[in-house]
Amino acid sequence: MPTGAAPIRQLDAHAVAELTETAQKILADSGSSAARPELLRRVAASAARLGTTIRRHCRPVETDDGLFVLRGLPVDDGGIGPTPASWATAGDCAAEWDVILLLLATAMGHPIAWEGQQEGRFVHNIVPSPGHEQAQTGASSTVLLSPHTEDAFHPGRAHLLLLACMRNHDAIATTAAGIRKVRLDADDVALLSRPVLPILPDDAYAEAQGFAGEPPKVPVLWQTENGPTLRYDPAYTPLDEAPADYRAAYDRLTAELERVSVAVALEPGDVLVVDNDLVVHGRVPFKARYDGTDRWLKRASVRVPGRRSRPLAEADEHGYGQTALVAHL
Repeated sequence: MPTGAAPIRQLDAHAVAELTETAQKILADSGSSAARPELLRRVAASAARLGTTIRRHCRPVETDDGLFVLRGLPVDDGGIGPTPASWATAGDCAAEWDVILLLLATAMGHPIAWEGQQEGRFVHNIVPSPGHEQAQTGASSTVLLSPHTEDAFHPGRAHLLLLACMRNHDAIATTAAGIRKVRLDADDVALLSRPVLPILPDDAYAEAQGFAGEPPKVPVLWQTENGPTLRYDPAYTPLDEAPADYRAAYDRLTAELERVSVAVALEPGDVLVVDNDLVVHGRVPFKARYDGTDRWLKRASVRVPGRRSRPLAEADEHGYGQTALVAHL
């Protein structure tokens, strides 16, 4: 798997100062929690005034890589405090970065949160947690976090995913694979474009897993005017319920995604921006120390207004009862 093969957008000193000073002022005026409505309103107003350099760096993904890294923002390793033991204990740790991430997310679209995940926060803390080492969620460590579309079970999932690196002393890689780099024959594409299987809610959504409605069957691939897109989460797809030819096509897609996958070892201050319709992402296994020095990311999810990159039939899905909260609307 190639390492570090991701387009870089380098922020200059002026853009870094603009973002950090804006975030500091918002926190000083509105309090420390990124969940506060007043803070979210200030973020929206401030994001609208960001300079052209930042807005240029926040332009849409423009290559078949389906991702890029914003680089140049500083992280004070001592100042952010120890890596939290879990998202539930993170609270407002490194709150300035919550606001920076929300400013960037707002420059790209509308940040979203989920009532059923991390208490409805718009910025999530992704850290290894004791007892979750082998889960297929961001709290895992010792297992490969399988490549997947973020929140693939839901029709209101994000168009863009932002992952900001707070700490990564061990250079643990995020994996990414773009659908527009794979090679599949026409028969496989046709099979995987049919709604054959559902994608079930992942373990981060305990309430959704108990939803009584019939799971909707969804296509894995579909075509847009700009090229193919995908909706993929093998860890939560009941593949044993599919016909043999469909499973074989799915396996070939999985093999192709593995072939084109890159490993991106984020550095502190890096913000990885992933197009959630083009790229599946995951993480390599690692051994957590639980001593305050483990890998720590912050995550924000973004919907892009007016974007038409998904099948119209998704509008009829129930989303397993989960509701997305959309900032600034």
